[in-house]
Amino acid sequence: MVLAAVVFDMDGVLVDSEHLWEENWVAYAARYDVEWTAEDTSTVQGMSAPEWAAYLAERSGSPESPEQVERAVVDGMIGAIADGRAPLLPGADAMVTDVSARVPIALASSAPRTVIDAVLATYGLTEEFTATVSSAEVPRGKPSPDVYLEAASRLGRKGEECLGVEDSSNGIRAAAAAGLTVVALPNKTYPPKPDALELAGAVADSNDAVRRILLDRLADGARNEPVGRTV
Repeated sequence: MVLAAVVFDMDGVLVDSEHLWEENWVAYAARYDVEWTAEDTSTVQGMSAPEWAAYLAERSGSPESPEQVERAVVDGMIGAIADGRAPLLPGADAMVTDVSARVPIALASSAPRTVIDAVLATYGLTEEFTATVSSAEVPRGKPSPDVYLEAASRLGRKGEECLGVEDSSNGIRAAAAAGLTVVALPNKTYPPKPDALELAGAVADSNDAVRRILLDRLADGARNEPVGRTV
């Protein structure tokens, strides 16, 4: 089957922002004298905003609704983006623009719509994407495949016709479950678990390396042969 589209994750793939989510979860829990742990972060990474907001509300004992909890955290993220605290990762812009010049691309992110739109607008990447999907817009967040299936569908493709780029355990699991050929870009702060990495068709150590893998696989006439494990 010809690989004819690419679906990117956002946090940890395009922008250095995973730590900002944790920072805001920690700060919210601290309002109620609750210590948010690394285990909590691992639990919620990949969840949709409604899912992690419900978890955070219960974990912190907050009297606020999950919707209010989500708004507080998202407001913190939007502020961090505006302050320049979620920079593009090195090579991300070239990766996106070079690949979008070859095939349609989509974004499949656990971030809510407002954060997706803010990041892409901040870095002038909005027009590069044919489709963007937040996991809040599908029934289940990662590691369920829903957000990747929807992104592929909006590109007019099946999952098997797409490459996916992910940095986290649950993101890799979601993309693989949707049938995508996954290029893993392991997050150095929150490294994916070995069992998740085994689902990836390739593992890269930079966005420049990811870009080369994607362009190679998308070359005219490329078929779904095995790809190298590490670049």
